[in-house]
Amino acid sequence: MESFVRLISMVPLFLLLGLPFALAGHDYGQALSKSILFFEAQRSGYLPHTQRVTWRANSGLQDGKASGVDLVGGYYDAGDNVKFGLPMAFTITMMSWGLLEYGKQMASSGELSHAMDAVKWGTDYLIKAHPEPYVLYGEVGDGNTDHYCWQRPEDMTTDRHAYKIDPSNPGSDLAGETAAAMAAASLVFRHSNPAYANELLSHAHQDELLWAAAWLYQATDNQYYLNYLGKNGDVLGGTGWGMSEFSWDVKYAGVQTLVAKFLMQGKAGGYASVFEKYQEKAESFMCNCLGKGNKNVQKTPGGLIYRQNWNNMQFVTSASFLTAVYSDYLSSAGRNMNCASGNVSPTELISFSKQQVDYLLGDNPRATSYMVGYGNNYPQQVHHRASSIVSIKVNPSFVSCRGGYATWFSKKASDPNLLVGAVVGGPDAYDNFADQRDNYEQTEPATYNNAPLFGLLARLSGGHGGYNQLLPAVAPAPKPVVTQPKPTPQPKVTPAPAASSGPIAIEQKLTTSWIANGKNYYRYSTIVTNKSAKTLTDLKLSISKLYGPMWGLTQSGDSYVFPSWLTSLAAGKSLEFVYIHSSSPADVSVSSYTLA
Repeated sequence: MESFVRLISMVPLFLLLGLPFALAGHDYGQALSKSILFFEAQRSGYLPHTQRVTWRANSGLQDGKASGVDLVGGYYDAGDNVKFGLPMAFTITMMSWGLLEYGKQMASSGELSHAMDAVKWGTDYLIKAHPEPYVLYGEVGDGNTDHYCWQRPEDMTTDRHAYKIDPSNPGSDLAGETAAAMAAASLVFRHSNPAYANELLSHAHQDELLWAAAWLYQATDNQYYLNYLGKNGDVLGGTGWGMSEFSWDVKYAGVQTLVAKFLMQGKAGGYASVFEKYQEKAESFMCNCLGKGNKNVQKTPGGLIYRQNWNNMQFVTSASFLTAVYSDYLSSAGRNMNCASGNVSPTELISFSKQQVDYLLGDNPRATSYMVGYGNNYPQQVHHRASSIVSIKVNPSFVSCRGGYATWFSKKASDPNLLVGAVVGGPDAYDNFADQRDNYEQTEPATYNNAPLFGLLARLSGGHGGYNQLLPAVAPAPKPVVTQPKPTPQPKVTPAPAASSGPIAIEQKLTTSWIANGKNYYRYSTIVTNKSAKTLTDLKLSISKLYGPMWGLTQSGDSYVFPSWLTSLAAGKSLEFVYIHSSSPADVSVSSYTLA
């Protein structure tokens, strides 16, 4: 991300009939497969044996080491080798949203497991980046030194400093997006990997910005987050800002669309009048995209949304996803939408989404596909370090910082490695495009360009399918793949004899394990259940033999109490906390409690 060279400002973490529309022309299924494959080229860390982009190799293996934390993994977000937390989290949120809305269509295309793998590669990293409460690492690498060099990730010699937010260095924008990403992804894995989904939620309960609150409400149905959306919509801009863009840096249109969905689902509770204001602004965005609002978006002569010279395509894919999903919300609710220039049907919204995607795939004045590897005419000189330099597997000779510029950046030839599925920045305001490696505004790809296409291309490929988009959204489980991993030594785990203190039951289980630097590590999930017929309050737990980080409880002196977002447990309800250490399960017992 050539122009993004600063750490983001720091401020804490938190069946109706199908539409009468025939989708044809482009092979959206092929485009979907390629758009997902791009994420494998962006991987940092130890690559798995299932890696399909074979010209890449392991990289960034010391990330976080200087700070005493493991930050290996995640994604390089664009054509550079920096890992920026805010765009990465937004990328994961948008991939997850697409899976939740159109997972059935994605399963039909055979890409569901690949898409879920792409999400999990990102969330595994976000978990690492949140090693303890109130600490979140938001960037690895330095934009200035990285952009001074042109090296493939496997060779990079640039500064890999890790930047974090904490109580002394707050950053609510980063924290809120990371919370949203984990909450959205928890829904993706709720059926196929519930323990992992719960772990993601335990990390997500950290922030209360509108975007995070909307996803946490969708993931938990917790009235706290509904109240937050209802009470803070005005002061935080959710009900006041009418937008004409949606991106990793400006998310109002996204939260307005989600809250409008809650309203149409009948989940607004006592905040219906407030949620109607959110919906009014959501529909203002849709109208502006169609050119039928009061603040219409600019478009190129060929009809593409145009926001800015640098990486304009990010605004195209994100807006097209919102108009597509909102079309299906309206269809499921059996209603149309009113714009300044008249009534708009769901069909008109999905038609707009399709037109924008078709332009991206080649239906434009230049007949150029802005997705690398799709069609016959696509960018050949992508502004991307890894794809523009010969693979280390072909030529292992070291590529130096400045030598890469002299030998590879300035080379007027096609990239030696095809960056399949990458969506580049795209044309200017007049549909012009220069396929040159130094033209980073137009030829650099980014993960957040591709992320909204997960759901959008699945929708265009699979159609509406008769699904009611207002039903609870949980991604389907992919078909199981039989593997035989090497066994990892595991401690003998006795599910903490459902340690029961009268009406309170405690059950522990081992959820995963791994080896790092020759040492075995284990992640445990602990469920505390109120088995009484009364509400449980003032719970205090005693935890001993704990030798690592823990999430989901708050330490108070020598005891552990409810986390900040929870004050009681209703009859029959449970809470979960997780911890990681290199030993057998910790000893967890009840010290005191109150039943009311």
